[in-house]
Amino acid sequence: MKISIIGGGGLVGSCAAFALQARDVGREIALLDVNPDTAEGHALDLQHGSPSTANQTFTTGSYEHIPDSDIICITAGLRRQPGESRLDLINRNTELFESILQNIEAVGYQSSAIVLVVSNPVDILTYVATQRLALPTSQIIGLGTQLDTIRFQSFIAQHLACAPKQVDAIILGEHGDSMVPIWSAATVAGLPLDKHPAWKPADAQRIFERTKGSGAEVIKKKGGAGFAVGVAITDVIEAIYHDLKVILPVSSYQNGACYGVRDVAFSVPTVVGKRGVEATLEFELWAKEAQALRNGARVLRQTIDKVIST
Repeated sequence: MKISIIGGGGLVGSCAAFALQARDVGREIALLDVNPDTAEGHALDLQHGSPSTANQTFTTGSYEHIPDSDIICITAGLRRQPGESRLDLINRNTELFESILQNIEAVGYQSSAIVLVVSNPVDILTYVATQRLALPTSQIIGLGTQLDTIRFQSFIAQHLACAPKQVDAIILGEHGDSMVPIWSAATVAGLPLDKHPAWKPADAQRIFERTKGSGAEVIKKKGGAGFAVGVAITDVIEAIYHDLKVILPVSSYQNGACYGVRDVAFSVPTVVGKRGVEATLEFELWAKEAQALRNGARVLRQTIDKVIST
């Protein structure tokens, strides 16, 4: 399997490549970037580690890698400038993203290719990709709330002083302000979180607020998030590569099958396998959680309307 990372010279793209190497996912990883020297440096660095990790090749270049790529991972994006509104940033990133899609279309791609959108605002850009590319919507996936989910799990584990891999909790909806923590399904070692002796109901909001703001926290402290994003990206690509059919909170086009959400790209419980989105599932949630998802979808739809109309 060949995986091309557009933006592979940047922090997120290079961290994704390293996480893919660490888990031995993919046979060829192509790093595509407007800064070829940086991409080549990352590829060389990764190549140096390959004898101790995985039998993979690392290549660089531009869109010439797209036609034979099995997975096209788009991580390129812009950051907010001082005084810039959120909507202005969304518009600038949408313009950049559409230029990337135009380049992908110009060189062509396999009918079986899967596009993984990581660039933000991920839900809006995932929606744009479903409208622009001639691929089934099941083959266009946004990273969605997978990153938020593993951050969420890590903070719960830290609070309880327990093994992180024993925490099972999920965040659904928008990768943004309206994301929804699904406390009704949270468990530790298969047991209800709210029955854990160290858990107090008052802990919930504090942990969720830190989760929601943790991207900004990392940016403030080190300039940008990379390691955990790379891990989250690899979670999705690994599920495709090994046809795992695991349930992940990734963003995909919704047609009303889950929680009444339609005509947006949004994170719901999603079965991910070799064909991309193999199914979406509607689990029973607390009424307030389901309502929060529907409210978030309405806000997201309003933002899409503003972006598409400008």
